[in-house]
Amino acid sequence: MGVNSVTLVGRAGRDPEVRYFESGSMVANLTIAVNRRSRDDEPDWFNLEIWGKQAQVAADYVKKGSLLGIIGSFKLDRWTDRNSGEERSKPVVRVDRLELLGSKRDSEAAAGAFAGGGNFGGGSASDEDVPF
Repeated sequence: MGVNSVTLVGRAGRDPEVRYFESGSMVANLTIAVNRRSRDDEPDWFNLEIWGKQAQVAADYVKKGSLLGIIGSFKLDRWTDRNSGEERSKPVVRVDRLELLGSKRDSEAAAGAFAGGGNFGGGSASDEDVPF
């Protein structure tokens, strides 16, 4: 018996790309960045594939920078490159459970930070906004 289970907590690297099918099903694809223990290390990036009702939740509520928790399984997408004819593959986490972990305020701040550029949240932080 084998176990294929992936649990991740991180931030969405982009808004979900959503595709709808004639059958009525839908899929959302996005990336998630998971920080390592040391702040000096680069985050690990994972490709996520979300189907069905969870995909609709992602489409409606997940934005670049949203804090997410996921449970899913690892799979390897394989295809033949049209230009070179070479076999290609990409690791993907198929999400079974999606949890929106940040508050509404966190989501709005993250969206503002990515949309507004410079200052996080698009404005200056007050003493109340600083967590320490």
